[in-house]
Parts: sequence; C-alpha cells; structure tokens
Amino acid sequence: MRILKSSWLQILVHIAALVPLAWLVWDFTQGHLTANPIREIQLRTGKSTLTLLVLTLACRPIYTIFGLKQALQLRRLLGLYTFGYASLHFLNFVGVDYEFNFALIWADIANKRFVIVGFITFLILLALAVTSTGEWERRLGKNWTRLHRLIYAAALLAALHFIWQTKADFRVPFIYSGVVVLLLILRIPRIAKVVRIGGKWLKREQGGQGMVDEI
Repeated sequence: MRILKSSWLQILVHIAALVPLAWLVWDFTQGHLTANPIREIQLRTGKSTLTLLVLTLACRPIYTIFGLKQALQLRRLLGLYTFGYASLHFLNFVGVDYEFNFALIWADIANKRFVIVGFITFLILLALAVTSTGEWERRLGKNWTRLHRLIYAAALLAALHFIWQTKADFRVPFIYSGVVVLLLILRIPRIAKVVRIGGKWLKREQGGQGMVDEI
C-alpha cells in the first residue's frame, strides 16, 4: 500500500511539474506569449525553476514537522525538474535570445550582475543534477552530502537573480525570497531542533485525536 501511495504521489508530481511546460507550449502555438515572447518564456521558465527549487527545499521541513517520509522521496525528482526548467531558461537566453553569439553573451555576463548570478546558479544546479544518481552518491561518499548542500546557495542566488532582473513590481520576487530565507532558517541546528520537537508533539496530538475518533 505504501508503494502504491508513493507511486501515485510521484505521478502527481510529474503531472504538476509538466503543467507549466504544457501551458507554455500551448500559449506559444496559439500566439499568446505577449508582444515579447522571448522575455515571456524567460520569465515563465525562471519562475518554474524557482518554484520547484523552493518545493525541493521544503521536503525536509515537511518531513520534520509532519513525519511524511514520502516528501523525502520526492526531493530528487523535484530537483531534476528544477534543473530541467533551469536548462530551458538558460537555453532560451543563450540560444533564442542571443542566438549563441558568445561575444554578446560575454558582454552581458560582464556588465549585468543578474546574468552573473543566474549563470552561477545554473552551474550549481548542473553539478547537482549530474551527481544525483546513487552511483555518484556512493562514489563521492561524504563529499556528496557536502556538494548537495549547495542547493541552499543555489536557492539564494536564484532569488537574488529574480530580484535583480525585475524592473517594476518587486512583490513576487520578494515573496519567493522570503520563502527561501524561511526554509534556510529552518535548517539552522537550534531552530531545526525546535521544529523537530514541535513535529513530534503534533504527531502525538494527531495520534491521540485518532484514538478519540475511534472511540
């Protein structure tokens, strides 16, 4: 039964992660990507990347507070989808917007700070995606854990990239940034300990309520 639940949960994650891409393709074929479709694609793939990155970071706190082991099992899947959307974001910038004109790309990297931050974020996500397999985990040993802690740096850099490239309404970038900071705070040892204690208390309360309901 647990395997069945886990499989259904993964299927739902696959569907939910692919919806933004399907919506983007539909709008592209229907000509609904505003007057500047390249920028619209860049914005949508960027938001999808950051959303999936936040969900990946949220798996551990969800497990800690609610005891849902399935959340931990989804981290790798969500992480790979994060890299997938980041790749689309990067390829749209390099291949579609700049048509692989590396002289212009280098000029942007040198003169625009949000491009530098975005490029560093992509390199981190690339390293994490390449080493996400069990074989790499065994090969790297303890260094695998150290390497994959860079996901927190990637999240902060992605949020900063979003803020710096925004020209007008900063509300959404700051909301994303606030969520990222909150998830990072929950990783601080003392705070994580308090959260674990609160999670155990919540599970005991839920267990007690379940007994009352049965009675």
